[in-house]
Amino acid sequence: MTSQLLAARAAYVLRGNDLGTMTSAAPRLYPHMWSWDAAFVAVGLARLSVPRAILELDTLLGAQWGNGMIPHIVFNPDSTGYFPGPERWGCHLGVPGAPPYPATSGICQPPVHAIAMQRVVEASRRQGRSDRQAAGEFVDRAWRPLVAWHRWLATARDPQGRGRVVLHHGWESGMDNSPRWDGPYSRVVVGADLPPYQRRDTLVVTDASMRPSDREYDRYLWLIEEMRRVGYDDALVHERVSFAVEDVLVSALLAVACDVLADLGEERGQPAADVAELRAWARRCRAGVVESVDPVTGLARDRDVRTGEWLSTETVAGFAPLLCGGLPRARESALLEAFEGERWCGHPQLAAAVPPSTSPASGAFRPREYWRGPQWPVIAWLFHWSFARRGWAERAAVLREEGLRLVGAGDFAEYYDPLNGEPLGSMQQSWTAAAVLDWLC
Repeated sequence: MTSQLLAARAAYVLRGNDLGTMTSAAPRLYPHMWSWDAAFVAVGLARLSVPRAILELDTLLGAQWGNGMIPHIVFNPDSTGYFPGPERWGCHLGVPGAPPYPATSGICQPPVHAIAMQRVVEASRRQGRSDRQAAGEFVDRAWRPLVAWHRWLATARDPQGRGRVVLHHGWESGMDNSPRWDGPYSRVVVGADLPPYQRRDTLVVTDASMRPSDREYDRYLWLIEEMRRVGYDDALVHERVSFAVEDVLVSALLAVACDVLADLGEERGQPAADVAELRAWARRCRAGVVESVDPVTGLARDRDVRTGEWLSTETVAGFAPLLCGGLPRARESALLEAFEGERWCGHPQLAAAVPPSTSPASGAFRPREYWRGPQWPVIAWLFHWSFARRGWAERAAVLREEGLRLVGAGDFAEYYDPLNGEPLGSMQQSWTAAAVLDWLC
């Protein structure tokens, strides 16, 4: 398929999934707005319409909680076919700080929104004066909400000041059933009073090998129950919820996002105290990620707060230091070699040389199962963007070329079998289309 046709199809997907003020993540399986999906969607929309990209982020920020948290789902009131929906979360029913409307979930997702804002600003500079003005005004308008979001992550979710953001649900990582969470999830004891439920994801994706198991879902929903029963209070959640893990990838993204936001704030003349605070959070998170690196494998590690255990898994999160920097040159070079080596992007059986979610050489590798092996175009985009930002132009170009090869059939799947390139999960996925648009336009 030609680049022009692929870009046209990607634009068609985004326009088709447009709900007016938000974009559904995917028309059948994910009919609502997801936090980090929305950020990537805005990156793609900026290639079509800067004002529409700004509206996407404005809608998300309009659902921000009073404590600064940006919720991982903003529910589309016209769709009731998703589970767990607003009733299961119960956040709109008087939870302090939660917006009564629109209904939201009670957890977060990775902080990639400042990156999206930067890309919108960059896109506006290639357009007319009105787009540039709109983007500048958006930065000014979104400044306080985004600083508050980063502050919440840096304080409420890093209460010990270690520089590693604590998550209380695997969904908060965006990598729901990654092998990263096998240990912490195994220690979640589901209560006998877990309210009954019926999954709906398996009605859309009928191949069970692509989705988390029912046993995993019990644990996912029990964690929601634990948070709901303490009113989503930050301190009580940190104290009582069974799952508590320091996530190195989210921490690396917070470090990057703080620096990106600080750069934008300096350009727009935002308060120097805010900029200094953002720089300090970036330094602390960068140091926290570097501290987590396994001296043997060179990969960054998550840490189970409940047991104190470092979690050594061969997942793409291990390359978090390549996103945020901070490693000594020799160790960084070794990590880059590993990223491009035969256990990862250079594995001889891969259909495209982009990072799989789990190493094909790992015993935990499952090529068709969600975050346990498949390749995600949006993750390839994230490393491509970071490599370009860090001055690794040739490496960035390879990720772009290989990412486009992965999605070249134009199905815009949620994820792909890394061994044969088969599209998996839901089709017409908005953030896949957005990544393609940004690569091509």
